[in-house]
Amino acid sequence: MKTKVILAGIMLAAAATTAQAGGILTNTNQSIDFLRNPARDAAIGLDGVYSNPAGVAFLPEGFHLGFNWQYAHQTRTITSTNSVFALGSKNDNSPVKKFEGVADAPFLPSLQAAYNTGDWSLQFNFSVPAGGGACDFEEGLGSFESVVGGIAQRFKSLDALSYGLNGALGTNIPYNGTTGYSMDGYMQGRQYYFGFQFGSAYKVSEHLSVYGGLRILYGTATYKARINNIMVNTHTDNGDLPVPFEKVLPNVTAQVQQLLTTGTPVLTGLAAKEAAGVALSEQEAILKAGLENLAASRDELSKLAKYSEGVNLLCNQFSVGVAPVVSVDYRLNDHFNFAAKYEFKTQVRMKNESTVNKASEIPAVNKFRDGEKVPEDIPALLTVGAMWSPISDVRINAGWHHYFDKSAEWYNDAQKDLDHESNEFLLGAEWDVNDHLTVSLGGQLTRYGLSDKYMNDMSFVTNSYSIGFGANYKFNDTFTFKAGYFQTDYDNYDRKNYPTEGVHDSFTRTNTVLGLGVEVTL
Repeated sequence: MKTKVILAGIMLAAAATTAQAGGILTNTNQSIDFLRNPARDAAIGLDGVYSNPAGVAFLPEGFHLGFNWQYAHQTRTITSTNSVFALGSKNDNSPVKKFEGVADAPFLPSLQAAYNTGDWSLQFNFSVPAGGGACDFEEGLGSFESVVGGIAQRFKSLDALSYGLNGALGTNIPYNGTTGYSMDGYMQGRQYYFGFQFGSAYKVSEHLSVYGGLRILYGTATYKARINNIMVNTHTDNGDLPVPFEKVLPNVTAQVQQLLTTGTPVLTGLAAKEAAGVALSEQEAILKAGLENLAASRDELSKLAKYSEGVNLLCNQFSVGVAPVVSVDYRLNDHFNFAAKYEFKTQVRMKNESTVNKASEIPAVNKFRDGEKVPEDIPALLTVGAMWSPISDVRINAGWHHYFDKSAEWYNDAQKDLDHESNEFLLGAEWDVNDHLTVSLGGQLTRYGLSDKYMNDMSFVTNSYSIGFGANYKFNDTFTFKAGYFQTDYDNYDRKNYPTEGVHDSFTRTNTVLGLGVEVTL
């Protein structure tokens, strides 16, 4: 068993996020207007402070303030197939096991404000443009359990090897009698990126407006992981008996050492015979290979000792990033509007405050080493939109989002493992039923450049499509109430034989968002 996989399950970096809509790290659902119709890239409204800031300049003069509250619930499901799971006492002899994480974000707020005077629009936006919740895997992950299952499988193979060597060497050294394992695993990640955006738009003419602004991003995250109560099931006359791993390991190590004490002179003699050009018999060749395997196992067992008490990790992270935002809006007339926005890449270096104090021979652990600065850039984003009003009470919206994922920098250059950058396609419509009520409906198709190398059970997304609907109710010229519902259906992504032959993982998610908001115009 290779020690580099012992803590592979601790890589939690993106597992915490509850990204409801948008790119791999970006949330675009920053208003109730988005929930009820995500194609807002060329819409003229206060929510444009985030989605179309140049277009906000075409709102009436005065002070506009909007507050949005969203509740998001998400599940993440990984169905893993691994032969070692069949050894788990809780797995009913099945090599297939489902691991499910639940992510809740009960309070995702955002605030938009604009003051329009003359040709100018001064704007502010507070939002959660990335992260936004906590994700709990109550039974850990397949990459956690496969480590423990691999240990049990290794012990079992050592039992078989010891049985054969006892016969070949004429010894009677007892072996453990491993039949399986049990364990408790847990993982939790919590991640929030709070965005504060300041900027202004200017109407160059009655048709054209431009915008420039700056977004300040403050990121905070906490990751917890645990593997404990590791038990090795051993066969006795009274049935299988669970024994703590930390007690079994010395027994297995002693068993191996006793066999090597007897077998090393034999191995030395066989090696000398072979070096002299004398061909080994079939039985001698098998014995030599078995002893060499046993010697290698002794070295591996010594590396496992440090994990005999399980695994515990606590890491807190924080960072600040800054990025410009520019936008342009061209309003041909009351029937056609076109807009584009570009968010520059936000360089993010999450600084660790962690219980991992020393460098490890396991690369995955070093991501959470105390004092490390982990690259987690928010990619640049280009949005383009169009709005067509065939009649005065109806508006049809379309949009396209492109995320420059490969130009960002992520831990271990994970962005290079993507086949291509992310794209979204959006379409929606809204209808003013009367002077007070507006209803809307829209959809979003999201396509990522996923690859087997990029995907893992600690951090994954899958292609999806989303539907949103809702309504605005305008009580008077001052006060408007908003409500929206947004649901995302995700594809299944199947990863086979990567990174280990015979291991199969299937990834999917569910996601629902409910939101309420108010808008005040003074």
